[in-house]
Order: sequence, then C-alpha cells, then structure tokens
Amino acid sequence: MPIAEARHESKTKLLQAAIRVIRVKGYTATRVEDVCEAAGLTKGSFFHHFDSKDELALAAADYWIEGTEAQFGSASYHQLADPLERLLAYVDFRKALLTGELPDFTCLAGTMVQEVYDTHPAIREACNRSISGHAATLLADIEEAMRQRGMRPKWTAEGLALYTQATLQGAFILAKARGGAAIASQCIDHLRRYIELLFQPSPYSAPPGPSGISATAPKRRRRAK
Repeated sequence: MPIAEARHESKTKLLQAAIRVIRVKGYTATRVEDVCEAAGLTKGSFFHHFDSKDELALAAADYWIEGTEAQFGSASYHQLADPLERLLAYVDFRKALLTGELPDFTCLAGTMVQEVYDTHPAIREACNRSISGHAATLLADIEEAMRQRGMRPKWTAEGLALYTQATLQGAFILAKARGGAAIASQCIDHLRRYIELLFQPSPYSAPPGPSGISATAPKRRRRAK
C-alpha cells in the first residue's frame, strides 16, 4: 500500500474511532489513548494527523457532517412526489435509524455540544453547523408543502425545520436517560403527528387560488338581537 494511502487510512480510522468513543463516553471523558485503542493505532500515528484532542473533535465533526449528508442525501424519501409526504417520510426514516446500541443512533454533534458549548467555541460552532445545516435540508420541502396548501401561518419553515432537530436531540437524551430507544421512538411518533396537524386544512380556509394563496373565509355575521 502506498504511504499516502496508508496515512489516509489511519486518519479515517482515528475519525471513525473518535465518533464511536465520544458517543459512548462523551467528549470530556474521551482520552487520546481511548481513541487510539479503538482505532488500533499508536499515539504516534494520532499526533501525526492531529495536534490535540480538540483538533480531532473538529475533524470528526466535519467527517460526521460528510457522512450524514451522504446517508440522508441518498435516502429513498426524496423520491416521493408530495413535499409533505417527503417530510413525513424523513421523520419515518429517522425512527427507522433507532437500531443497535445507544451510540449507534445518537448524534455526535448533540453529544459534544452539550458538554463544550461554553468552553470550546470552535467545537460548538462545528456542532451547530452539523445540526442547523441538517435542518436546512428540510426547508425546501416544508416551504413547498406550505405553498401547495396556500398556508400563511405565523410559524416559519425554518422554525419547523429546527424544531424537528430539537425533538430528535431531546429524544436522544431521553434514550440515554432511560437506557433504550423506546422513548425516542415515541417522541418521533409525536413529532410526526404534530407535523400532520400543522398541515391539516383549516375548516375556515378556502381552497388555494391560481396564485397558490388561499382566500380568507368570510367572517360570520352576528345575529341581530
């Protein structure tokens, strides 16, 4: 194997090990030695690629983002024609990922940011890029679903997209607290029902007009006394 390829392989092993160990132990409790042991590599190899554990965390966050973008970008829910169905199928896909042990389905970014939000600004921002960036991938479907239904609500597409991530991160915390995925599954079911309720047509709204905006239903007249 060429030297450059071997170095790339060792770096990838360290990043994959870091993601696994941090999701098990948390960022603060994770030591360089733990990551090296999980990767099957020496500390010399570690410091060839990274100057510190913080630098590893930043690289692991980027590696995590790349992996999740690929995983969700190729998911089958994107093939559905209706944008609301795509959004609901995304939620179903998140529920389907609740398999294996807790570290297998919980979020690296959510795990790290809970510990370092005040002490490591660069890692906090990397975690924000991961969580908020993922939320942004839902915006187009939410906005299209709103347009198709002639909706002009007080809430925003961005707010709903971020709310999905808040629910998922909270579900992961509860799963850790209770030692299993069952409670997370229930939370995701509630998230799905909430989205369905948001997009139910109002009994007082008219069908969308040519512009896609629904006409406001006339107010009821008061009866003369």
